[in-house]
Formats: sequence, C-alpha cells, structure tokens
Amino acid sequence: MAVEPFTSGASGRINALFSVRALRALMMLVNAVVLLLLLPFRGQKRAVVGSSGEKVVRDEKQESGRKAASSAAVVRVPAAMVPWRSAAVVVDQEAAARRALAIRRVVQDNDDATVREFSLFVSARGDTLFTQSWTPVSVKVRGLVVLLHGLNEHSGRYSAFAKQLNANGFKVYGMDWTGHGGSDGLHAYVHSLDYAVADMKIFLEKVLAENPGLPCFCFGHSTGAAIILKAVLDSKVEAQVAGIILTSPAVGVQPSHSFFVVLAPIISFLLPRYQVGVANKKGMPVSRDPEALVAKYSDPLVYTGFLRVRTGYEILRITSYLQQNMNRLRVPFLVLHGTDDTVTDPQASQKLYEEAASTDKTIKLFEGLLHDLLFEPEREAITNDIIQWLNCRV
Repeated sequence: MAVEPFTSGASGRINALFSVRALRALMMLVNAVVLLLLLPFRGQKRAVVGSSGEKVVRDEKQESGRKAASSAAVVRVPAAMVPWRSAAVVVDQEAAARRALAIRRVVQDNDDATVREFSLFVSARGDTLFTQSWTPVSVKVRGLVVLLHGLNEHSGRYSAFAKQLNANGFKVYGMDWTGHGGSDGLHAYVHSLDYAVADMKIFLEKVLAENPGLPCFCFGHSTGAAIILKAVLDSKVEAQVAGIILTSPAVGVQPSHSFFVVLAPIISFLLPRYQVGVANKKGMPVSRDPEALVAKYSDPLVYTGFLRVRTGYEILRITSYLQQNMNRLRVPFLVLHGTDDTVTDPQASQKLYEEAASTDKTIKLFEGLLHDLLFEPEREAITNDIIQWLNCRV
C-alpha cells in the first residue's frame, strides 16, 4: 500500500503560496471583501408616490418599526464595529494549552545526565515567550549555545541534540519564537520576523547575564537560522557571540513567479491570516527517516496546517534582506545543507559562504540529504561535525 510522504511545515508552501492557483483564490477573496464594502446600507430612505401625486418619503426602519410597535426596540450595529474578542480568546486559550504541554514535557524529563528547566519572559510587545535550558550534571560547562528552531516547530524537538552538546560541555538554551511552541500567538502565524529577531536579542542578553565569562554560540535551523543571521548583522550582537551554526538556513526561497513578490506585501496587508489551501503536505519529504517524520507530524506542538499569507511574505522579506547583506557577515560560522533540500536552497548557502566577510567560515554540503539534517539517518555524523567545530573554538 502506498504511503503518502510527510513533508516539512514549510515544504512546498512558499512556492504554492505564490502559484497561479493560489493567486486566483486570493483575488476572489479580495473581490468578495471589496463587494461587501461597496454594498449600500440597508435602511436607506426611499421615495414613494402617493395618491395625490406627491412624493412621500418613508424610512424603511420606521416603517418596519410601526408594524411591530408592540415589540421592544432593537439597536443594530454593523458587524465591523464589534470587536471580535472571541477570536482573540480562542487564540489565547490555544497558546495556553501549547504552553502547558511544553512545560509538562520539561518537568517530566528525568534524564540523570541533564537538568532541564523552563522559563518565561515577556517581550517588548507584551507577548509571553517560552524558553528552556539543558544543563549538564557532571560535565564542566565550557560554553553556551542559544538554539532557534525552524518554522512551524519548537525548541523541544532539539532536546536530544541539546543533551549531546551537554555531554561535551555546552549548556544549551532554546527559545520558542512568537506563535510557536509554548509562546504566545496564533500557532505558526508570524506578523513580523523582526519581532523574532528582537526577541532573540533580548534572550541572548539574558543568557549572557546568567553566564558571565563563557563563550556563546548560536545555532539555528531553517527560518531560525535566518533570524540568527539578521541578528548578528547588528554590531552589538556580533560582539556578543563567538560563532554561529546554521543548518538548512532560509537564505534562499524563491516563489514560482517573480511578479508575485510585488503582490505579496499587498495581499499580506489585506489578508494577513488567510491560509492558502493549495499549500499542503504533498510535496517532497524533509527527512529520509520514517520514524522521525512520524514523531514530527504527530507532535501537537508542530503546526501542520496551511501557511498563512503574512508568514510566507515575512519569509520572503527576511531572505531578500539576507541576500542583500551577506557581505556584512563577519562572525565565525559553520553552515550545513543537504543537496536534495527542496525547502531552502543549498546554493544560497554556498553563496553565503562565498560572499560573507568572515575569515573563519566553513560549509558542509551533504549529498542526497534533505531539509531536517538533525533528523536524517546521518544525524550522528552531522552532530559530531558540529561538536568538533565548537570544540575548536572554545
């Protein structure tokens, strides 16, 4: 029996977002909204010719009111004037449920070699963000790693990787960025990736304040890698980190048709949370390990729904920014990418390596590997490459 392949939370979705079929669906919805706005208000006055030939002006509402004079008065308010608080309540409840699950997983982790803890902090926007840490019990801490997950997932997915870093003397901190994992926001909705960049900077300062004197590295996967890249282009952050590690970074994501890039900001402004139904999970898989795929897509903290327009636009926006600013990157970095990745472009990683101003830079391209490198069958070898790179810089 044929098994439908699992795919990434982002696989094929950026291209599908800007496909012809998706554009038609979006334009139909835009047209519907415009038509609704242009409809005449009900209750307008109309002129009626009486028996004497005079025009009698009647108010439809008054006329209907006389027919039901005995009934109580009813005040009708246009729906657009009523705050849609119920939707906000649902989002808050859903985020609270995700946070409770994320906390429960941390509390129930009884690994004797690692102390796993969680913490919450409030962003400048007032959002509560979920963070966690992994501390080795019997190994001296030699350095720090701040970890950022990719789109649609969460920091807890990298617990096994964090514990391997623990065994080699690195304390690990993970942050669920806005709309992901145990953090506030509509699940996997990103109004601005600049929010995530700002949150990452604040989180980094907290980590450094708790661990003075220790070298700090940043690890990011996919969109998480893009967030880290934009953050370290800030000279203040550049001075705070000893190096960065990027797996399958979202440096190159190209829509099917270039002219859709022009329409993207308009559509994302008008319908930011609109989900594109054609962007589904029938694209290429992100790992060749079936068990890893089942674990990912059966995880309630992993978003498997359709991509929202604003989120897709934000990914295009940050990748465009990075493409234009690669030559400003000066921190030491290690970039790893699978050559068969269909979510992010391995050639863009090669371009990053070639154009970055860093004097200490390394790239590793893995033939035939897909997007989720740390969940591929070769994950141990990839982890060892990362640890070896870290060990040489502590």
